[in-house]
Amino acid sequence: MLNSISQRLQGKVALITGGASGIGAATARLFAKHGAKVLVADISRSETSVADDHPAISYVHCDVSKESDVREAVDAAVSMHGKLDVMFSNAGVVGRNNLRMDIAALERDDLERVFAVNVYGAFYAAKHAARVMIPRNQGGAILFTASYVTGALGESGHPYAASKHATVGLMKNLTVELGQYGIRVNALSPYGIPTPLSMLIEAGVTAKVGLGGAVLEANDVAEAALYLASEESKFISGLNIMVDGGQHLKSA
Repeated sequence: MLNSISQRLQGKVALITGGASGIGAATARLFAKHGAKVLVADISRSETSVADDHPAISYVHCDVSKESDVREAVDAAVSMHGKLDVMFSNAGVVGRNNLRMDIAALERDDLERVFAVNVYGAFYAAKHAARVMIPRNQGGAILFTASYVTGALGESGHPYAASKHATVGLMKNLTVELGQYGIRVNALSPYGIPTPLSMLIEAGVTAKVGLGGAVLEANDVAEAALYLASEESKFISGLNIMVDGGQHLKSA
């Protein structure tokens, strides 16, 4: 347990979509460690152990491709804790054959599934976070998980890459709109982390990049999210942070 001075999110309320595993779970635990009340919203009903890790973490079932689910998750956070300070739109999926760049072989249902979660889900998260943040007139932070493919070329299939570029575009537009309300909007673009999702993106991923053999872990992304959610970044908005050890520059 950190002392109150070290708790960078003391008194904050955060909602994390896709928070049952991987980056989301690591972020939920770190946010709670730093004093936040955290609501994990995830489609998985089986991977809810993160809610048992800390008394400040709760779970709600949520399919981010359904606006009603996202709205209800936001309302649940407000009902439980009285407000929402941080929205971390982290839920994401990859397409089938994600390493294959073949536009002629694109299947519509695959494209629609990826966009429903990665793009529509991000829109719904931002919409309903803003809905409850703006009237409070206390600012807030909205974060998105994008991907290092937003700074690289030819590193994933078209649906996934396009969806993450769309997420960054949304982040930039929201920065302009919501800044007047003191709401900061940023994105995190991690390289592959050995999780079930990233293994689909890059077969046999080890996440080793050009930093002396350093290995990227979910908690590294969580630390970046903590910074963007805290008051330490009170004048940071519109930023897409590459959490990839410079890998995107090697692939550009």
